[in-house]
Amino acid sequence: MISATRSRPPARAEVVRDAARTAPAERAVQRAPSPSAERYRALVEAHFDFIWRSLRGLGVPAGSADDAAQHVFLIAYQKLAEIAPDRERSFLFGTALGVAANARRAGARRRELCDDGAMAAAADDAPNPEQLIEMKQARALLDDVLDAMEEDLRVVFVLFELEGVPTEEIAAMLGLAKGTVASRLRRAREDFRAIARRVQARALHRGGER
Repeated sequence: MISATRSRPPARAEVVRDAARTAPAERAVQRAPSPSAERYRALVEAHFDFIWRSLRGLGVPAGSADDAAQHVFLIAYQKLAEIAPDRERSFLFGTALGVAANARRAGARRRELCDDGAMAAAADDAPNPEQLIEMKQARALLDDVLDAMEEDLRVVFVLFELEGVPTEEIAAMLGLAKGTVASRLRRAREDFRAIARRVQARALHRGGER
């Protein structure tokens, strides 16, 4: 069974954060009043990893996730004054949904298998080459399954199963009733298992043909 493992940004995420701080949006922040600059930096620090992973789960390839995440935070800076303090994560995720959808429509979905390998290699307990191959294959299969899910089911699945967001917060983020979130989550789990079986069967079939 494909494990719905949670992915995380590669080591270069720190570099991306630095780039975000020196991008046009951040230079504008430096000229803005200090509270705005402080809030923007705090927003990036608190939510960058979550948004990066969410974009990956929503179908943005690893090679494009950094740029997509920066786009999300650029939009957030432009609308910073409109974002209520208790709605920051909801706003960012809603923006990420739109950015991910645009990326898919633009044909930005390209398979890249180096993401989890690169981030794991940077860790102190870096896996051996065989483990890296297994991780890459697992991520590729997970991406295939997520790509095949209905969009409304995929969104709640990514938030709850991959990011651990409580159902109450998901309901608030998406403007849905709690019962609707619970129903979609139940269907998403069933959908995930059914698609995973098909994807794994195809993968085994391809492997047997070699």
